[in-house]
Amino acid sequence: MTITAGIDVGTGLIKTVLFRVEDNNITCLAKRTDKIRQRDPFKLTEEAYDGLLEEAGMTRGDIDYCATTGEGESIPFHTGHFYSMTTHARGALYLDGEARAVLDIGALHGRAIRIDERGKVLDYKMTSQCASGSGQFLENIARYLGVAQDEIGELSKSADNPEVVSGICAVLAETDVINMVSRSISAANILKGIHISMADRLSKLLKSIGANEGVVMATGGLALDAGLVAALNESMQQQKINMTVRTHPDSIYAGAIGAAIWGAYRHRKLAELGQLAKAS
Repeated sequence: MTITAGIDVGTGLIKTVLFRVEDNNITCLAKRTDKIRQRDPFKLTEEAYDGLLEEAGMTRGDIDYCATTGEGESIPFHTGHFYSMTTHARGALYLDGEARAVLDIGALHGRAIRIDERGKVLDYKMTSQCASGSGQFLENIARYLGVAQDEIGELSKSADNPEVVSGICAVLAETDVINMVSRSISAANILKGIHISMADRLSKLLKSIGANEGVVMATGGLALDAGLVAALNESMQQQKINMTVRTHPDSIYAGAIGAAIWGAYRHRKLAELGQLAKAS
């Protein structure tokens, strides 16, 4: 039996999970998210990790491997670090065994990843940093519209005449939204238009990496945005991509989950070689 922790340090959130891995049985023991806001992400990560262990009734000495991903490579107490592309791939497969592609939609960019039945990355592609297909952009627009984050999805799904926005530049897209508000376009139709624009860009990413059948697992901060998931499925149907986008209540933890699972695998391999390094 191996007890592993996975820590995904993102731009806006720190996701932390604790797993027990016993042969092929993988069980989540605890999980938490912490908003970074203006705080020191490294100090907050340590507080989150210790808080997670406390919730599980454990100490650092009980952890066999502490794996980081995202921006967590410089965290001093980790045992090892894994690239976020591979952790999201493995985490997505854990959440849905039928997943053959991943759409990681984070605060700064979107990323399409094609995987096999083992979670191995076959190909990937990312949006550009300045693109309007990101969580931060959508959060800024929602704030401007006076809409709470947890209202965006359902409000978008209620749209009856969505307005098209710029799909390339966040600055131009924000200008489009300001003009729409001045023309009394409803928040629902504005948000649906943004979701359509984001979905079209993400669908094209999937197409460009050869993902064309099976299940696409949505991960990252926008994975639980029901309006975006609906727009993605609509866009893929229009582009004749024979795939279905799914999400999971724990989609936001996919990177941390993948890190924990890969950590357990590496721990086992190191044990076989007699080179174990205990988490600190």
